[in-house]
Amino acid sequence: MRYTSDLSDSEWRLIDFCFPKPNKTGRPRKHPFRELLNAIFYILKTSCQWRNLPTHFARWGTVYHYFRLWKRNGLWVDIHTHLREHARQVEGRKRHASAAIIDSQTVKSTETSDERGYDAGKKVNGRKRHILVDTIGLVLMVMVLPANIQDRDGAKQLLAAFFSQATPRRIKHIWADGGYGGALLDWAQRLWRCTIEIVKRSELHTFKVLPRRWVVERTFGWLGRYRRLNRDYERQAKTGETMVYLAMIRLMLARLARL
Repeated sequence: MRYTSDLSDSEWRLIDFCFPKPNKTGRPRKHPFRELLNAIFYILKTSCQWRNLPTHFARWGTVYHYFRLWKRNGLWVDIHTHLREHARQVEGRKRHASAAIIDSQTVKSTETSDERGYDAGKKVNGRKRHILVDTIGLVLMVMVLPANIQDRDGAKQLLAAFFSQATPRRIKHIWADGGYGGALLDWAQRLWRCTIEIVKRSELHTFKVLPRRWVVERTFGWLGRYRRLNRDYERQAKTGETMVYLAMIRLMLARLARL
């Protein structure tokens, strides 16, 4: 049985090298990696519970084991990074971005979440996804925090984690909305030599496409195509971040396979 979330042959060829090849000796693998990925993308697309995974997939415990294993060893992030750099080159850009846009999205969470807070502005009890995207909307980093943490404080944690990675980061300029003003601008310039430009609305209560900021809003729209992300169902914030990377992996695979 095929689902719309399943990987096509061309999509699988883009990432099959990321997984170990079968051994020539010993017992053959019962569940191919592609089958496990199809099950994980089914969860992401439909938002069903792990235990309610259709029976023609691998046993739910097996699927969840590999999802958690690849989350812990960083494989999901590695695949996401590879696909993002590939997608940027296909667009005629350099592998590493030099400018970015930052924003946040507040979503409701369930009672199983280990950490959540109340966003008084949105009147939502849940979590907040802070994302940094490049100028074509591809995610550079995501961080999930309780919703009561303000944007500028969440941005400090996100940018500190982003610029502290081992690989060199070339981001020199970031666009943001008014919620990121204040001391954050001097902090980013002083520590990371990165300028933050605030793009403000010219008129209140009037819809207008704002320069650069529409890019990150479009990314949130892409994420909304996956029902698992319409609400934060995860116990751990790290799992919520992984689900965002998974959604972008699925989106980039579909985009690259059409070329």
